[in-house]
Amino acid sequence: MHKLIKIVAIAISVISLIFLGLLMANGDGEENAWISPLIYISYIVLFACVVLVLLFVFKNVFSNKETLKSTLIGLGLFLVVILISYILADGSEVISSNGSVLAPAGATSKWVSAGIYATFILAIAAIGTMVWGGLTKIKK
Repeated sequence: MHKLIKIVAIAISVISLIFLGLLMANGDGEENAWISPLIYISYIVLFACVVLVLLFVFKNVFSNKETLKSTLIGLGLFLVVILISYILADGSEVISSNGSVLAPAGATSKWVSAGIYATFILAIAAIGTMVWGGLTKIKK
């Protein structure tokens, strides 16, 4: 399986280099008919990569009970952070420095505020984890 994936990756790389050479050979000044098909090919490759990554991730998560447990704990903690952020967020309107309304009061403003709070909470947790790890290493 590993050899097959490696061969497919090499083949895609060679095809990509050929298309890149053809694209660069046409020049910048003229209407380039290669761009649109290349964008569609890149969408297809991106979709295939995302599907394969999700397939292998779910296969590995569901094959091991400990991995599934830790994944569900992490997901639960993330949902708790989102819930706390949403509770702390206010849905008030955002006013610029000249007095005009940038964002009206409502659900969108509340979710943006919740996203900002979630970023702060996760950043504090990350910094705290780094400090804790550093202090633990200093103790040893």
